Amino acid sequence: MPRLASITTAVAILAAGCTLQPRYERPAAPVAPAFPAGGAYGQQPAASGAESATAATPAADIGWRDFFADARLQRLLELALKNNRDLRVSVLNIEAARAQYQITRAALFPSVNAVASGTRARTPANLTASGRTIAAEYSVGLNASWEIDFFGRIRSLSDQALAQYLSLAESRKAAELALLSSVANQYLAMLAFDDALAVTRATLVTAEESLRITSLKFDVGTGSELDLRQSEGVVEQARANLETEARLRAQAENGLVLLVGEPLPEDLPPGLPLNSQALLADIPAGLPSDLLTRRPDIAAAEQLLLAANANIGAARAAFFPRVTLTGNAGTLSPTLGGLFKPGSGAWSFAPQITLPIFQGGQNVAALDLAQVQKRIEIASYEKAIQTAFREVSDGLAARGTFDNQIKSLERFTGSQERRLVLSDLRYRNGVDSYLSVLTAQNDLYSAQLLLINARLQRLTNLVDLYQFLGGGWIERAGDTPRPADAPADYSMTTPAPAPGTASP
Repeated sequence: MPRLASITTAVAILAAGCTLQPRYERPAAPVAPAFPAGGAYGQQPAASGAESATAATPAADIGWRDFFADARLQRLLELALKNNRDLRVSVLNIEAARAQYQITRAALFPSVNAVASGTRARTPANLTASGRTIAAEYSVGLNASWEIDFFGRIRSLSDQALAQYLSLAESRKAAELALLSSVANQYLAMLAFDDALAVTRATLVTAEESLRITSLKFDVGTGSELDLRQSEGVVEQARANLETEARLRAQAENGLVLLVGEPLPEDLPPGLPLNSQALLADIPAGLPSDLLTRRPDIAAAEQLLLAANANIGAARAAFFPRVTLTGNAGTLSPTLGGLFKPGSGAWSFAPQITLPIFQGGQNVAALDLAQVQKRIEIASYEKAIQTAFREVSDGLAARGTFDNQIKSLERFTGSQERRLVLSDLRYRNGVDSYLSVLTAQNDLYSAQLLLINARLQRLTNLVDLYQFLGGGWIERAGDTPRPADAPADYSMTTPAPAPGTASP
């Protein structure tokens, strides 16, 4: 017995410890060691006022309620995290991957089944030695089977399934961050259309007043029909622009409803106008290497690389013998009543070794495929890093230029407003033609729309940069980050405990 116990222990240790997976080494990041500096990147905003409390705080440590100060937007983000259908699909995909991992991992352990069977058969008398034509056999017992994982085939498959589960968990985390960004950007776009509608209405009022004056001049004979027709054209163009802006505003709200996952509630708290959205601007970019821990899409790509690495171990193990132990123990009797009588015990033990000799090149091709898939995942992982580097760099370039651009557009818009006033005065006093007024009105309207668009782009760039730097996973600064597979809304069904710890 001691000898048998020591053999069993040695077999268990060997089965648990052997693996043919290649040693994993994280590929070097194929990007520069620092983000670009100077030029467009040299005018990054400095912390001031309310931002000073979070200055130099990485995006991943800033809660989305701290970043988005608009109470109306915060409520919409809550609803989106609860109701968005794409996010629900991501959660269900994680549950499916968890179940698949548990199925694969179960093969590491012996399977034991309780079995009861009974058979009755008739054999012709001339074919039996005993002369009995009816024979019966009844059995009750336990069947057990176990593939001893000497070369780590099952363990490699289990590691592959675990890595795929963790990759989906990180992808779901990335989907949540993208959802927050999409809802915020759609909300800001809706506010921009509100501003564009207000500008268009004001332009229409001005155009209608100009038409009234031009009509009076034409009626008394001091104005020309050309001025009248030009004034009418400006009014109709302004009306057409108003319909366009109203349509775009309605479509923007429809897009927001889709992202939120339900019609916008009537009791939403009051919101802030576009020009009063105080998003945190002084978020440090850090180093490109920081993206490896902040960006869930990069973490997901690395988990897929780990899965491909584990798959090589399973493909290598296919070249080696597979050892399977099967056995059963119970009672066996020709009558049902004699199953549990003394002497009815029965058992069998059947170890089996399967050694691949000729597979038509299947195992070689499977190993080649696994190695190619790993190279594909390496390229995908490197591409994810390069994409993240480009997104952050673009965001920094935009953040470094939008403030000065908006200041210039504000001054430009003010100059066009003054130009329109002067042109209108010159026209009313007969010094200039109506064409100068028409041109000034069009230029002012274009300048106002350019200013609104620049303000919108600045805000959406800050939102995107917050996401690109890994922000949005925690609700408030100081919160403990959730595991990547944990839902944001705890009123929803909470998944079962994770088989592995997904990186926060």
